[in-house]
Amino acid sequence: MHSAGKIIDIDPPYAIAGGEIVIDCADFDTREPSQCVVLIGDTPAQIVALAPRRVLAVVPETKGGRVPVTLVSGDKQSEPTYLTVARKLAGDLHPVANPAFDPDDGALFVTRSGSRGEELPVTLFRIDISGDVSEYSGDIANPTGIAFSPDGQMFVTSRLEGTVYKINPFKEAVAFARNLGVATGIAFDHDGLMHIGDRTGTIFKVNGIGEERAWTQLEPSVSAFHLAFGPDNSLYVAGPTVTSFDSIWRINPDGDIDMFFKGLGRPQGLAFDRDGNLYVAAAFRGRRGIVRISPDGKEAKLVVAGINLIGLAFSAAGEMAVVSIDSVYSLPVQIKGTLLRG
Repeated sequence: MHSAGKIIDIDPPYAIAGGEIVIDCADFDTREPSQCVVLIGDTPAQIVALAPRRVLAVVPETKGGRVPVTLVSGDKQSEPTYLTVARKLAGDLHPVANPAFDPDDGALFVTRSGSRGEELPVTLFRIDISGDVSEYSGDIANPTGIAFSPDGQMFVTSRLEGTVYKINPFKEAVAFARNLGVATGIAFDHDGLMHIGDRTGTIFKVNGIGEERAWTQLEPSVSAFHLAFGPDNSLYVAGPTVTSFDSIWRINPDGDIDMFFKGLGRPQGLAFDRDGNLYVAAAFRGRRGIVRISPDGKEAKLVVAGINLIGLAFSAAGEMAVVSIDSVYSLPVQIKGTLLRG
């Protein structure tokens, strides 16, 4: 085949099936749109918009990893450029917050939360570093947030009961703190103190023996409060509302609140890398996926294309685990997460 133009760039460079990518190109012959195809791997992608210099396409279900992308116009085909597509680890889940990596063995934990009040036989799953999925616990109603304490203990919130559970070595869930409202997000600060986000707007502090106290108050959320501590030991909070122009809030150790970033659609799970960049599952400027925000809060960029994303976590090896409303994926982004846990 002869050339069908040239792919200059693919934005973003990482994607999950269903996500929308922008292909910047040169001299793509689009005079006969019905003859134009975008191949991602060997699979034709749905074309959303088509022009000689730019194509919008939806990533199809395809094998994960580094996948060639080519443009086809009639009997002409471009040279490939590569896109990294997420590998699906498990489906039939229902996460409503970030997954979490076990700091001891690198296993990934994710929930099957269910609708409010729904009783499921297994609500917590473990995915080991080889990708094998195993049932872990069914003792928590509507499990939501997962975090590991500095000493390696796993804690899980129940938004139904307003309770935080500690998971013991026998995989049993033991109530640790109660009376936490619609308990969703969970994170530990630099001193190992637990913080819980109540969807109705309260941020609680919980001490080492499970005693809670209300710390500060934000606007209520329509779905969840997602929490992460930054390198500055400030607590960063995402709580999606009914607006399409939501904010990430920052609360310093003294409890003072300011707006860190504004302009996201339905921001959810948060995670920091070791350079201080904040990653958020959200929509930004009409595009959906994982958004990276600079440490000063002045710049934002979509870095992973995806739809219906809920949260993410970084492994010690630089893997990004991303959860959607029903599945969990792995992307080899080579980004190290913060040493903070939660």
